Amino acid sequence: MAAAPPVLSPDVHPVENMRTLRRSLAECDNVLGPRNVVSTAQDHIRLVQRLRSEATGRDRRDLLQVQAEYAEFCSWLYQDSGDHPAAQYWADRAVDWSSGSGDADLTAYVMARKSQLAGDMGESLDAVDLAEVAQRLARPGSRLSAMGAVYGAHGHALLGDELASQRTYDQALVLVGGESEAVVGRGRWLDAAYVEAQRARSLSVLGRHQAAVTGFERAIRALPASYRRDRGVYLARSAVAQLHAVGPELAAATAAQALSIGAVTGSARIFSELAALDALLQPWGSVPEVIEFQRALDSMMFHEV
Repeated sequence: MAAAPPVLSPDVHPVENMRTLRRSLAECDNVLGPRNVVSTAQDHIRLVQRLRSEATGRDRRDLLQVQAEYAEFCSWLYQDSGDHPAAQYWADRAVDWSSGSGDADLTAYVMARKSQLAGDMGESLDAVDLAEVAQRLARPGSRLSAMGAVYGAHGHALLGDELASQRTYDQALVLVGGESEAVVGRGRWLDAAYVEAQRARSLSVLGRHQAAVTGFERAIRALPASYRRDRGVYLARSAVAQLHAVGPELAAATAAQALSIGAVTGSARIFSELAALDALLQPWGSVPEVIEFQRALDSMMFHEV
């Protein structure tokens, strides 16, 4: 059955109507997970396209900007669902539409997100190069420039270049700490704790597992309670580092916490990290904590299928 079209307030401009609806969908994603939101987001894109066909001048350009924002949101939803080709498709549409609308900040934001996606896919050179594009487009010293630095730093780590990775993370921290503009708008979630969480991920990739464990612990403590999905991702990534730095008991216990969050949010980013950990835990299959985690994971994956 097709979803009912959203009801637009007649006394509110269509651009503001659609932006309000997108913010509501973002809140739904935070509670329900991406798979329960993405089809509605695409319905809204089709609605914006119809509104554009009836608009002229500034209104049509502003609606194209809203369409780009929705496309970036769809890219995120597919990325968190684990469908990387679909995430790439919508990120490409977001670049096209944001460029057409003349919103340079949005284009820089999407390019940084494309770098993040490339990093999740293990495409190291693309992660570095797309991050450099984002930084060129971003206003100097801005939070968007810091976003580019963060995701480029992980690209360097994937290439095995620890020096370049650490230097770029340090650059991101300077940008975040020295920013004078109010923390509103795109990338407002990017703070020092976020930078350190991404640095911890890169340290784990580089084999610096104890440092990664410490970094994840700090980042998790700093997370607001509402950032449940991020907490699950950090816990899952930390569990991998803990296996190498501490041992299977702690890793399995941490992974179990991440699994409980993954069960609620449906985030494929959490499950992909836990699946990788599950394979690494095979030599410790008789450890009670490992047995408990693997049984819970198997049960969860069975129900997912």
